[in-house]
Amino acid sequence: MTIKYPNGRLQHHHKGNQRLRQPIQHGNRGQQLESLINDSNTYYLTREIAVIHKKPTPVQIVNVDYPKRSAAIIKEAYFKQPSTTDFNGIYKGRYLDFEAKETKNKTSFPLSNFHEHQIQHMKACHKQQGITFVLISFSTLNRYFFLPGEVLFDFWDSQINNGRKSIPLKEIESKGTEMALSYQPRLDYLKAVDQYI
Repeated sequence: MTIKYPNGRLQHHHKGNQRLRQPIQHGNRGQQLESLINDSNTYYLTREIAVIHKKPTPVQIVNVDYPKRSAAIIKEAYFKQPSTTDFNGIYKGRYLDFEAKETKNKTSFPLSNFHEHQIQHMKACHKQQGITFVLISFSTLNRYFFLPGEVLFDFWDSQINNGRKSIPLKEIESKGTEMALSYQPRLDYLKAVDQYI
């Protein structure tokens, strides 16, 4: 299958045992974290605590193969535009807009996990009094953090001016809020939002 990104680059997906050297891809790293957040969002919604959803990625399907009547295979698709953030919604009358990111690093969180357009979108939401943040999973440490948007923006702007290319875990521990997994909701990140506001 071929996917065409907004910048015109092609991304080819190969079948079989073909081993190709490819650059590191940061997409889908947060699948486990996103699953925890989706479970929590369902809990919040059914109990009328908040309305928060994962944003769908805008894709335009161009070429579909129908090998059988009951199955369709997408052969070619385009991302219509760069996606913004992973989740948005409303809680206690406040707009929430946030990203979910996961890393295997043990001492810092790489800023390369973000795209410029995501940061700009979060800054625009923050400027309009929205609550922006990132939920970070250090997967090898089994630790989860809520990090306010302003902290992320400071590190992002600093790296552009030859600063660090990552956020040290110590900074995340001191400027963020650590969250523990629980039964229901699985990841109660709204507790961290409550502490923040």
